[in-house]
Amino acid sequence: KLCLCALLLAPLFSQGVDAWESRQGASRECRFDRLQAFEPLRKARSEAGVTEYFDERNEQFRCAGVFVIRRVIEPQGLVVPRYSNTPALAYIIQGKGYVGLTFPGCPATHQQQFQLFEQRQSDQAHKFRDEHQKIHEFRQGDVVALPASVAHWFYNGGDTPAIVVYVYDIKSFANQLEPRQKEFLLAGNNQRGQQIFEHSIFQHSGQNIFSGFNTEVLSEALGINTEAAKRLQSQNDQRGDIIRVKHGLQLLKPTLTQRQEEPRQYQQVQYREGQYNGLDENFCTIKARVNIENPNRADYYNPRAGRITLLNNQKFPILNLIGMGAARVNLYQNALLSPFWNINAHSVVYIIQGSAQVQVANNQGRTVFSGVLHQGQLLIIPQNHAVIKKAEHNGCQYVAIKTIPNPMVSRVAGKNSILRALPVDVIANAYRISRDEARRLKNNRADEIGAFTPRFPQKSQRGYQFLTEGEF
Repeated sequence: KLCLCALLLAPLFSQGVDAWESRQGASRECRFDRLQAFEPLRKARSEAGVTEYFDERNEQFRCAGVFVIRRVIEPQGLVVPRYSNTPALAYIIQGKGYVGLTFPGCPATHQQQFQLFEQRQSDQAHKFRDEHQKIHEFRQGDVVALPASVAHWFYNGGDTPAIVVYVYDIKSFANQLEPRQKEFLLAGNNQRGQQIFEHSIFQHSGQNIFSGFNTEVLSEALGINTEAAKRLQSQNDQRGDIIRVKHGLQLLKPTLTQRQEEPRQYQQVQYREGQYNGLDENFCTIKARVNIENPNRADYYNPRAGRITLLNNQKFPILNLIGMGAARVNLYQNALLSPFWNINAHSVVYIIQGSAQVQVANNQGRTVFSGVLHQGQLLIIPQNHAVIKKAEHNGCQYVAIKTIPNPMVSRVAGKNSILRALPVDVIANAYRISRDEARRLKNNRADEIGAFTPRFPQKSQRGYQFLTEGEF
């Protein structure tokens, strides 16, 4: 059992940092002595939406190795196909629609027949088939995995704006380009955006990849005329990279019965000695979307405090390719989280709804952040830094994106915590308190794990439920 435990724990501490150091030559010193709450710094507007960029120049983002954007996609808005040099997790804050991922070499398993009528002979129909790869339907609370260099697109098929937060891992092994996120558009173009940084204004613009090719060569390669090639290059196209589909996308979607049968067909991505082998994975059938807002999927639930849902590579195997994990927390009015620290990852916390008081302490026992996080704000919590969170009167819901696919936390209080694991005499001598006080300190939250009720209970609370993985 000890050997098995060691084998399971070893990868937790070997992934993430090695990728950065192997490309950089040596690790750079990072200073997290003053954390801050972030909001988007600049915006790039398109025909059917807006892309908001957080401050990638800030040292906290660079040291954590993440790049974060937020997109607002209007109804019938299409985020044109693109790919990135870094993997990402996209969290759906609001809305519903469709997302497509195009894995190279995978078959076009979705086929549909259309009827075309010629203008001259309207009575004679001609049939043609459209074939494409699988399309995923997304909704509020979904996490969508976006592997590096895999082309993808989003479409808002609902009646309200869709809001999506993307967190990119620039330190990923998959990124061999440079330690920053770069987006390669297959269509459209990036509209000019403004960024105010240290009293200067920076402009942001870019064209799609076809603009870098000669029109004649491109037309010959694709078997089209030069006018069509110019359209691929989006010449004189002012719509940006989120365009409006006037009559909506005509998509081939599986029936409800087919969607219910899909989980049985998914195959897991497995690692061998810390690296993945392309022969073992089935990219074409891998699950790329999972919902973590559903209460039935909560790992920890306290009817008086809230619920916590964890997402790792055991539940969502594609995270082995992405290199990140996630957690979603819903705290009720004035509820608290047990003080904890992230064992093997940095954490990017985004407030979905409500607000919470947050304090973060470093290795010197200094407060590096103390304030209230509000809806739409983001906070980077460094690895090993102790943190405590307390929801305000309106409660708090947030998602935390972790920089490793199997994130772990160490809790200070409550069931399965540090205090519960320490002998009473160790606690009494360490804090210079009596054994009775040490016993009370150890057992005060003994019936709760993760989310705590607002006040210390006078009697043992039996309302707490712990859900094992087999129960949801």
